[in-house]
Amino acid sequence: MSRARSHLLAARFLAAVPSRGATTRVAARRGLSAWPAPQEPGMEYQEAVRTLNTLQTNANYLEQVKRQRGDPQTQLEAMKLYLARSGLQVEDLDQLNIIHITGTKGKGSTCAFAERILRSYGLKTGFFSSPHLVQVRERIRINGQPISPELFTKYFWRLYHRLDETKDDSSCVSMPSYFRFLTLMAFHVFLQEKVDLAVMEVGIGGAYDCTNIIRKPVVCGVSSLGIDHTGLLGDTMEKIAWQKGGIFKCGVPAFTVPQPDAPLAVLRDRAQEISCPLYLCPPLEALEEGGPPLTLGLEGEHQRSNAALALQLTHCWLQQKGHQDIGELKTSRPSLLGQLPLAPVFQPTSRMRHGLRDTEWLGRTQVLRRGPLTWYLDGAHTTSSMQACVRWFRQALHRRERPSSGSEVRVLLFNSTGDRDSAALLKLLQPCQFDYAVFCPNLTEMSSADNADQQNFTVTLDQVLLRCLAHQQHWSHLQEEQASPGLWSTPSSEPGGPTSLLLAPHPPHTHSTSSLVFSCITHALQWISQGRDPVWQPPSPPRSLLAHPVAGSGAIVLHEAAAIHVLVTGSLHLVGGVLKLLEPSLSQ
Repeated sequence: MSRARSHLLAARFLAAVPSRGATTRVAARRGLSAWPAPQEPGMEYQEAVRTLNTLQTNANYLEQVKRQRGDPQTQLEAMKLYLARSGLQVEDLDQLNIIHITGTKGKGSTCAFAERILRSYGLKTGFFSSPHLVQVRERIRINGQPISPELFTKYFWRLYHRLDETKDDSSCVSMPSYFRFLTLMAFHVFLQEKVDLAVMEVGIGGAYDCTNIIRKPVVCGVSSLGIDHTGLLGDTMEKIAWQKGGIFKCGVPAFTVPQPDAPLAVLRDRAQEISCPLYLCPPLEALEEGGPPLTLGLEGEHQRSNAALALQLTHCWLQQKGHQDIGELKTSRPSLLGQLPLAPVFQPTSRMRHGLRDTEWLGRTQVLRRGPLTWYLDGAHTTSSMQACVRWFRQALHRRERPSSGSEVRVLLFNSTGDRDSAALLKLLQPCQFDYAVFCPNLTEMSSADNADQQNFTVTLDQVLLRCLAHQQHWSHLQEEQASPGLWSTPSSEPGGPTSLLLAPHPPHTHSTSSLVFSCITHALQWISQGRDPVWQPPSPPRSLLAHPVAGSGAIVLHEAAAIHVLVTGSLHLVGGVLKLLEPSLSQ
């Protein structure tokens, strides 16, 4: 038996989780899209979410998507059929004023900026995004707030029963997948609640994305592009740009932030093929010139690019509607830059400034200061977004107020999912000089049965634990390659003893730095915080948390430190699990 397998089995035993057969049987049962939903009126929110989770995509569905990449119309036609079965036609969506935003990095932040700016104009806004951090209803928002549990429950059962009643049992896919269902639900909510404008974030793709049944958006946007989801989108920037440009529509203005030359050329060509006027966003500095600097509600230099795109998208829509308060133009006509016309430069209005300043977007460059602990939360999960995250984190550390006495400790809490290159992401994090690297699955507790929002039936417990062990191995290899001795703090009660931790009995083996693997987020936070977070006071951690020399000696270091800086990154789902524990109000 391999060492990793023996460690995994020990961890499963320690956590008192069901055997593999039991886990697989439960997941398989819950994964059936035809699992009957309760019919009683007045369903509770959690029951609605549990039923929604039966529609979660699985490996077979993703393989089907990959096979259909050459024929995107197949997927879009399927989405149109789901829409019709739900009681709507594509023409009904033309009634919605939709800002459609795609990209690889920053599309969610761009949506948040745009939505908040428009709300500052007194408009009733809708907002659709993914993934959620704490509760699934975060994905559908009205006036910036997640729809209430009651509203979610009402619209969920109404849509679910319509689709369930019209399904064809002989069909291979009788119910839409999780994301498609929520997209359909967002359309129904926005139409029924009569929003003035909806900001919609594209899912993984662009041309093949289920949101792309929208025929007449008012304006489209493309945030920064990078390499991600290569199995679905392609393995080059050019292929990914072609996909993202698939949301362009004939005659509908579109804006993009500066991109590398090759993908920018692809976006330009796609726009020309579709007869879509595409403009390049000027930097935020150009809009600030001659006026006071703009204050952003989101930290990080990279957010300036997202804010610049949001300003252009909202300015364009306000201009279309003939709104008077859109800012004085600084340039009368766009100029060419890189074979793309530069979007007009205008003076941001006071409402735009307030919108940018008041934007909140949890889990993205978010800081929680709690006594001696400072939590830095950023869901970066691509190479480019991780580079931006590292810059932000190091700048935040540089600006911090240093304690007058005592030590400072830096802790990394990391996880990465899917087909992402975790080794490359971890390598980018090395310059942050962490004293401890902690890895855990995106599970708040070992069992999520009581919290449907955190359930994930697309992976097994075995898979997520093995992936955490792989992260630990990548980190250890990177540290072994580190040339400078003494750079990393490696407390250990035994000279030359083991410096890794899997919270289960196992034969020790040596690593070159302090890296720890926990079975869930709660256990990781219990060890990191050592009861010193004044808001989050969990029950006493299990004795097994200190069974390993590094855990015990590290606990002493953390308990005595004057300041503890914790960066949580690598996965938005991990960030969401941490927020659920640290900010209980988000679950209410």
